[in-house]
Amino acid sequence: MGKNRGRILLIYPPSPVLNREDRCQQPTKELLVIPPLPPTDLMYLAAVAESEGFEAKIADYSQGGNFEEDLRNFNPDYLLVNVATPTFKTDIEAFTIAKEICPDITTIAKGAAFLTLASEAMYFAKELDYIIYGEPEETFRELIIGVAPYRILGLYYRDDIRVKFSGARPFIKDLDSLPFPARHLVDNSIYRRPDTNEVQAVIKVSRGCPFHCFFCLATPVSGAEVRKRSPQNIVDEIKECIEKYNIKNFLFWSDIFNIDKKWVMELCRLIIDNGLNITWSANTRADTADEEMAEMMYRAGCRLVSIGVESGSQEMLDKIGKKITLDDVRLTVKIFKKFGIRIYNYFVIGLPWETKDTVEDTIDFAIELDSDFISFYTATPLPGTKFYEYAKENKLLNSDTSFKSAYFYPSVNTHSLTKDEVFELHKKALKKFYLRPSYIIKMLMKIKTKTEFINYFKAGMNLLLRR
Repeated sequence: MGKNRGRILLIYPPSPVLNREDRCQQPTKELLVIPPLPPTDLMYLAAVAESEGFEAKIADYSQGGNFEEDLRNFNPDYLLVNVATPTFKTDIEAFTIAKEICPDITTIAKGAAFLTLASEAMYFAKELDYIIYGEPEETFRELIIGVAPYRILGLYYRDDIRVKFSGARPFIKDLDSLPFPARHLVDNSIYRRPDTNEVQAVIKVSRGCPFHCFFCLATPVSGAEVRKRSPQNIVDEIKECIEKYNIKNFLFWSDIFNIDKKWVMELCRLIIDNGLNITWSANTRADTADEEMAEMMYRAGCRLVSIGVESGSQEMLDKIGKKITLDDVRLTVKIFKKFGIRIYNYFVIGLPWETKDTVEDTIDFAIELDSDFISFYTATPLPGTKFYEYAKENKLLNSDTSFKSAYFYPSVNTHSLTKDEVFELHKKALKKFYLRPSYIIKMLMKIKTKTEFINYFKAGMNLLLRR
C-alpha cells in the first residue's frame, strides 16, 4: 500500500442501539426479535480507504466507547458518520464535536435521509463539509484521494458559502469489484443471533429492488435494478468469515434475495459443493419461491426466511403497490414450512388508509399463517419514500412529527386513526400473536439449548411488561 495517506474514523454516533442500514433504520431495543447488526456499510468504506493506503478505524458508539477520546487519541484526518433519520439531530452534533477537538478534520456524512434533506443539513450544520448522496463507495474513494469535489458525482459540498450538488452517481454495476468488508476493524463478537446468541455476520449479496413499495426505502436507496454479486464472490467472503473470524452464522442481506432462481440455486450449490457448514437467513418475496428452491436453500444451510407480508388486507396490499396476493403469501409460507425453514413475517400497521378493520384482518392473517416470528411495525414515512411525499401532500406531517421511535411508535395519524390508536392496535397485535398457548407450546418444543430458552424468556417478559 505504500506510505500511509492519513487516518479515517468511520462511526455510528452515540445513540440508542439502532440498525442503521439505510433501508431500515430500526431501534432494536423496542423491537422484539431484531438483533443489532454490525456496521457493514462502514466496513465496506473502511476497506475502500485501506485499499487506497489510509489507516481506518471503525466505532459503533451505540455499543460503547468514547467518541471524544477516540478523536484525541486517533486524531483522524477524516470523519465519516452514518446519519440515521430517527437520530438525525443528535447525529449531526458529532461534526461540531469533531471540529472542536480536531479543527482541521474533514467531515463527511452518509445516510438515507440525505435523499431528501441534504441541502437543509448542509445549511444547518456548518461543521459538515460533505454529504455523500446515494451509493457511497466510489464517491467516498474519489473524495479521500483528492479528486476535486465538483468532479465527484454523488456529492454535496460548499463553494464559498453556497451549497452545491455534483449530480447523482450511477449505481455500481459490478459489485464483485468492491473489497470485502473490513471485519478486522470491528469486534464481531458484539453482533449475535437473537435466539442462539451465536456470532452472526451480514453478507450483502445483492442491491436493488424493482417494486418500489409505498413505504420502503429499498428502491430509492439502491435503485430498481437488482445487482447481484457472483455466487463465487459471495462464497469467497463466507470462507474468509469462517477461516479468519470463525463466524458460521450469516444474514444474507439483500433488498430481494430470491428474485432470480438460477442465481439462488447456483449460490446454494456452491455452498454445498465447498462443504461450508453454515447457517444463514435471507429475505424473500411472497411470489417467487418454489419447492425446488426451498429444498436447495435448506440443504445449503438456510434455516430462516423473512417475508414482507405487510398486511392481511388485500385492499391495503393493492394501495401500497406490493404486487402480491394473500394466496401468494399462504403458498410461500407453506412451501418453506414443508422443508423445515422457519418463517419470520413482517407486517406494517398504520399506513394512511388503515382502519381498525384492516388491522384486525392483519392480526387474523398473521395468526392463520402461524409463522415462527413476526414483527408488527408501525408505519413510518421516512424521507425518501413515497409515503413521506404522500404524508406531506396530505398534511399528515406536522410540527410534532418525530421519527425517534421509528417502526415502534407511529410518526403520523392515518386518515381515520390517531397515532395512539395505531399504537394500541400494534400492542394488541403482538400480544394476540405471541401469547397464544399453541404458539408458546410450539416454540418451547423447538428450543434446543439453555441459551435459546433464556433468550426466548427475555423476549416474552419484554412483551408482557409493555404498556
